[in-house]
Amino acid sequence: MNIFGKIATSAVIITFVSGCAGTNMSSTEKGALGAGALGAGLGAIVGSQSGHAGAGTAIGAAAGLLGGGLMGSQIDRQNQGTMSQEERLRRQDEEIQRQRRELEELRRQQGSDSYGRTGSGGYDRYDNRGSGNGSGSKDPYY
Repeated sequence: MNIFGKIATSAVIITFVSGCAGTNMSSTEKGALGAGALGAGLGAIVGSQSGHAGAGTAIGAAAGLLGGGLMGSQIDRQNQGTMSQEERLRRQDEEIQRQRRELEELRRQQGSDSYGRTGSGGYDRYDNRGSGNGSGSKDPYY
């Protein structure tokens, strides 16, 4: 393949790659396309040295498509696993928030503070019931 053929092949590949750049492609598709183009270019260069640029281009493109597609597929699987894990975490956070609101509502209904102590019948620091000093004094240090 002469220099004009190489330039024409490169122009077709660049046009194809840039035409797909605006679409929402998966990593598998991006990997296959990018590596296929790179493989075709490298194959053309190596093939032209041996006098078989067309065969080199085809072999390089096929190898690049396969390798790039496999790598992109692995990336897609990892991304899917990450998204699924993030969704589980989001649901768990929502459940925790729901349970916190429910607990606060129950505490408010029972009239208790954040430590679970109720406002009536409980002991405060000036209440001598159970302290054993028997003085009836409001002084906690009696």
